[in-house]
Amino acid sequence: MMDQAIKDFAKQFTYQPAIENQSSFKPMNKFILCGMGGSHLCGDLFRTIKPDVDLIIHSNYGLPQIDLSDRLVVASSYSGNTEETIDAFESAIEKGLPVIVISVGGKLIELAKMNKVAYIQLPDTDIEPRSALGFSFRALLLATGQQSLLEQSDQMATVLQPAALEQAGKALASEFNGYVPIIYSSDQNFALAYNWKIKLNETGKIPAFYNLLPELNHNEMNGFDVNKKTKDLSKGFKFIFLQDSSDHPRVIKRFLVLEQQYKSRRFIVKTIETKGKSEMERVFSSLLLADWFAFYTAKNYGLEAEQVPMVEEFKKMIG
Repeated sequence: MMDQAIKDFAKQFTYQPAIENQSSFKPMNKFILCGMGGSHLCGDLFRTIKPDVDLIIHSNYGLPQIDLSDRLVVASSYSGNTEETIDAFESAIEKGLPVIVISVGGKLIELAKMNKVAYIQLPDTDIEPRSALGFSFRALLLATGQQSLLEQSDQMATVLQPAALEQAGKALASEFNGYVPIIYSSDQNFALAYNWKIKLNETGKIPAFYNLLPELNHNEMNGFDVNKKTKDLSKGFKFIFLQDSSDHPRVIKRFLVLEQQYKSRRFIVKTIETKGKSEMERVFSSLLLADWFAFYTAKNYGLEAEQVPMVEEFKKMIG
């Protein structure tokens, strides 16, 4: 059940990842993470917490047309059967690039074994990929040689308190009932805004959108400069501003001014500040709040929170 997966999330940080086929593993300082959906979210979070590491996210078939000879290819698919990631893996093998696989199992682990490629096998706890971020995040830290961060993440097992955020998430779901959430964050917190949106889409089963400051101040906000002829187009939207004390001072000011502008145009804005003693705690606490928000959103609409039937339907239709 999704609610139990949220309550148990902190336990994922007790997982001790291990690299199999260690002799074929080639440690490197630059990386490209190939993954779709929930399987690349760990990479987005990694870049938020450790922005000085050179990590490219690739969510597509094959590999990008750039020089990858100095990069470790991390093929990440929670199920191990994601066709785009398998295609990227096969492209990397064909080009003779160093590769490591992160997966629960499936075809990708089989291919790693067959090609004698290093791999990290995630625990199979029967949860959705978006709920397994602790597992995949720790696996990625090991694959990228981030031993100090891996040790720091051990603390999340006791620092994070998922149950303590449940009521706040439930209140958010009630507050946004009947509205389409639009989540804004600073560019540096892209992963947070994107993950909030994804959780509301997949778990909450509702439309949700995100954008980033300062860029949106140059375009998107103009779409909400309502007048008599367009006011009906935007009356169903409600905004969440994800703010962080480490945001650039000018971005912090931009949030304040934008809030004034939106409220003067009768939009409802909810400001939520990240909380925690470390960047890692702030990130994962924020995502736990989003989990509860999304879970109770689905419940309020009488929807099942865990499964993603439209995605499964699409997979069958595409063949």
